[in-house]
Amino acid sequence: MACPEPVWQTRRALEDLPPGAELEVLATDPMAELDLAVFCQRTGHELVRADTRDGLLRARIRVSPAQRPGAG
Repeated sequence: MACPEPVWQTRRALEDLPPGAELEVLATDPMAELDLAVFCQRTGHELVRADTRDGLLRARIRVSPAQRPGAG
């Protein structure tokens, strides 16, 4: 998936998770790590970890305890 699809898919997946839950995101888009970091900063979710190996990003996002409007 090309940008911004990884962020949109992540946003949709987070909507179904309770506060404090974690979501693992896998992406090959080279901009996904930056995009997800900005998304988390804007929505209050926490980017717990992001590692890229062999072109595959593996990121873990924790759902905000109090989601802001538009966060999910």
